[in-house]
Amino acid sequence: MRLRPTPTAARPATVAAALLALFLSFLVATPPAEAAPTGFRVQNGRLLEANGNDFVMRGVNHAHTWYPDRISSFAHIKAKGANTVRVVLANGDRWTRNDTADVANVVSQCKQSRLICVLEVHDTTGYGEQSGATTLSRAADYWISVKSALAGQEDYVIVNIGNEPYGNTNYTAWTADTKAAVQKLRGAGFDHTLMVDAPNWGQDWAFTMRDNAASVFAADPDANTVFSIHMYGVFDTAAEITDYLNRFVTAKLPIVVGEFGHDHSDGNPDEDTILAVSQQLRLGYLGWSWSGNGGGVEYLDMVTNFDPNQLTSWGQRLFNGANGIAATAEEAAVYSGSGGGDTTPPTAPGTPTASGVTSSSATLTWAAASDATGVTGYDIVRVTGGTESAVTSSTRTTATLTGLSPATSHTFAVYARDAAGNRSPRSGTVTVTTSSGGSSSACGVGYRVTGSWSGGFQGEIVLRNTGTSAINGWTLRWSFPDSQRITNLWGGTATQSGSEVSVAAASYTATIPASGSVTLGFTASRSTANPSPTAFTLNGADCSVS
Repeated sequence: MRLRPTPTAARPATVAAALLALFLSFLVATPPAEAAPTGFRVQNGRLLEANGNDFVMRGVNHAHTWYPDRISSFAHIKAKGANTVRVVLANGDRWTRNDTADVANVVSQCKQSRLICVLEVHDTTGYGEQSGATTLSRAADYWISVKSALAGQEDYVIVNIGNEPYGNTNYTAWTADTKAAVQKLRGAGFDHTLMVDAPNWGQDWAFTMRDNAASVFAADPDANTVFSIHMYGVFDTAAEITDYLNRFVTAKLPIVVGEFGHDHSDGNPDEDTILAVSQQLRLGYLGWSWSGNGGGVEYLDMVTNFDPNQLTSWGQRLFNGANGIAATAEEAAVYSGSGGGDTTPPTAPGTPTASGVTSSSATLTWAAASDATGVTGYDIVRVTGGTESAVTSSTRTTATLTGLSPATSHTFAVYARDAAGNRSPRSGTVTVTTSSGGSSSACGVGYRVTGSWSGGFQGEIVLRNTGTSAINGWTLRWSFPDSQRITNLWGGTATQSGSEVSVAAASYTATIPASGSVTLGFTASRSTANPSPTAFTLNGADCSVS
């Protein structure tokens, strides 16, 4: 809140002098300096921490309100690599109310585990269609009632006003009701970043949130609202996922995938694309959910019976798979020592050079940046007319970019990041012109087992293009020699009939540049011996095996 500046001139001796002094004070008074940001904030479509650096959520949902005794889950979620946990709470209208003391304890558990806490009221789920669901206004009243547990926690807590606040009935009221709830909380003195879920059970199939997000954001006097889309059966193709997220990024409106799964009763979401596009655009995602699911969606549990040592196939995929939490999460800078820790950015990386340019891909290489505490990764951006858009990230000083338009000039640059989330100045730019096209099916395959447990294992397949031009689209086939069966696969779509396995490329692995490779990961059941396959074909052609 800004206070009106108060004149500080000495008291005049006469009424006339007093009036003159008052008049002059209005002429010379200047607005107060902007206060330092408190906690998270939104700027230019990005979620920033108080130190001004991007924060990208990588985490899971945890059903605390139904399992309040599972407090150890916070530490277990952190141990798997997450930087954020979205916590299910209840305001008492539909489920047992989480009181102020409990909310304070949840925040404490998040902080002890060095997690950012996204707190949500679940009672609003499916309002207008679900019996017993409550309004966003009632959810806002709940937050106000527990405000003492949240005051001063703006560095650590994001308030997700209400979960999936409309079903498929009267959902057009979402816009006005969301604006009113945001303004009610601001009027009550909430300075936190607020998160708002989409209607249509969170999936926004009618595009109410997408098309009205700008006006909702403008209605927040603090300009500090983040939008959350839930991706289940509505988002079952790469095109739908990419289009939805990119529309928000293009409009410079902050968006996160607040919930998603690998399967659902309303359809099969494309989790590989959700993860890949979120990483490409550096958008947050929060998978559903840690454990304790019922009602026919028990397959969405990431661990069995809250045991962190019993990862399910969904848990393996989300935590340990491509673009998953373990590989991409960065801890919030607020936990990097007192006062936010390191605030010095790395030096700029060297200007990248390009090699291996094909019709749809290129490899960039650059000189490393330097930083007192160490560089943790690099962000590659496309530069068009002075405007930047995220392309991908790398932990090394090289990256292969795929999916480029053929016979087109593309300009790229690189940023460095350190462990505290500080971002360097931008490198110089490089312009790459792709060729007109071509394909090859010459290939090599590397197969290895990366982990085993009783009755199951995790494997990795490195698919190499040994030809002289890019492979654009592929199907890989092999036969398991001893009754192994795929239970989950990332990097492509697997089908299996008996021992015969066929994998079609995912959108983000479809192009393999000459001398390049893509990596697939999978989990499978096994017998005791678990022998490796000895032959693979790519698009019908034999591959060498190593």
